Amino acid sequence: MARTEISAGGVVYRKAGDRLEALLITDRYGKISLPKGKMEPGETVEQTALREIEEETGIKGNIVAPVDVIKYKYQHPVHGEVDKEVHYYLVEAVSGTLRPQVEEISGVSWYDPAEAWSKQEQGGYDNNDVIVRKALARLGIRV
Repeated sequence: MARTEISAGGVVYRKAGDRLEALLITDRYGKISLPKGKMEPGETVEQTALREIEEETGIKGNIVAPVDVIKYKYQHPVHGEVDKEVHYYLVEAVSGTLRPQVEEISGVSWYDPAEAWSKQEQGGYDNNDVIVRKALARLGIRV
């Protein structure tokens, strides 16, 4: 029986005047990604998402809506095959200052939605395409 590992994270956005900006991270492999991380004992999936976003980016947020769940399998060196679930939420930034968690990621920045989408398309992970697209659609942005 494969182990299940649950992670959670989000597509974080903020309103800057009449503009909207989305948050993307650059991971330690140089890929564009979304802040996320593993669930800790006693946490809800939502709490995990908000904690990981704050730890990785310095931004505190509020969950607006669930976006989607990505499921895949990977080989763990000790435990063998692991069923991975990553729960993504649409999260509105409420406070904090951008501060990348240097042990985990190499950068974090705000982008206008069109730029965020092109960065995701060119330098992101394929399985995040659907997450970014759905989150932007929730915000009324077509890509």
